[in-house]
Amino acid sequence: MNHALVLAGIRQLQFEPLPQRDLAPDEVRIRTLYSGISAGTELSQYRGTSPYMSRHWDIARRVFRDGEPSWSFPVRNLGYEEVGEIVEAGNEVADYKPGDRIFGTWGHRSAHVMRAADIGDRRMPDGADPRFGIFSHIGAVALNGVHDARIRIGDLVVVFGLGVPGQIVVQAAHRSGATVIGVDPVPFRRQMAERMGATHTLDPDSGSVADAVKDLNGGLGADICIEVSGFPPALAEALRTVAYASRVVAMGFFQGETLGLRLGDEFHHNRIELVSSQISGVAPDGSHRWNKPRLWKTAVHLQHQGRLDLLPLITDTVPFETAPTLFERLDSGDTTILQSVLNFGEAS
Repeated sequence: MNHALVLAGIRQLQFEPLPQRDLAPDEVRIRTLYSGISAGTELSQYRGTSPYMSRHWDIARRVFRDGEPSWSFPVRNLGYEEVGEIVEAGNEVADYKPGDRIFGTWGHRSAHVMRAADIGDRRMPDGADPRFGIFSHIGAVALNGVHDARIRIGDLVVVFGLGVPGQIVVQAAHRSGATVIGVDPVPFRRQMAERMGATHTLDPDSGSVADAVKDLNGGLGADICIEVSGFPPALAEALRTVAYASRVVAMGFFQGETLGLRLGDEFHHNRIELVSSQISGVAPDGSHRWNKPRLWKTAVHLQHQGRLDLLPLITDTVPFETAPTLFERLDSGDTTILQSVLNFGEAS
């Protein structure tokens, strides 16, 4: 029997059976191999802090409103970093066959049925490690943030927050020709950032990041700061750290009110450009070339080409059946975890 992980209530995970049905002629059945857990988005669901769980998202006007929440329990959309293998194809499917590996978003579930027309560019490269696929979405988030930063070769870039997306941003910014400084209070994450390409790392609990960066850069400040933690004090410090008329990219998922920002201080006096970056949209000036499917595909293929090395970010791989325990560890703030992965059975 196939199963899906669902959120029955705040911090209440359970497994729900998935009935198997016959395929339509244009469909394929996918056996999940691996599913990555997002310690940001998914924990906001697990804890009930996502704005979708307390307010209504008016998609037509693109504003949140008080009223009936957009999401209610049980939440069945946990998980968006999956990779699997086709085990069956409908009789009208010509372009895909059993054994083909597909990455995509179908949640923490052991199997998925997809229309062949919806697969698009989600086929894994031949010979690729299937785990590359779990970085398709979070890798796209990071690449989109790097694009929004508009990094020039030789720029000094400071990345605040060295969780999984921050680590990918560090590596992508370094590979784009920037000198990168990583900021995080957790020593293990700072060590990983140095492995990802950071020239320096800083502990924000040890003093002013802005002063430390300006000491390293002749008093000028950073060309770009990228905030990836969703922690308001980090965004406030990023605004203090960049040079005059420079750019801060806010990638973090801030929840509730963002307290502690003094917008009349450096933000105002230094003419800082503050850019919101997230995967629901690509910046309009690049959208004639880039879109989400291209970002997803690029995140996978850059790994296969050896231009991004993201597998070291996987610290924990556990059987699907133990997912609730893994969520408990993430919720407790276990700092030994970076990318955690659910294993649905060894890849053939």
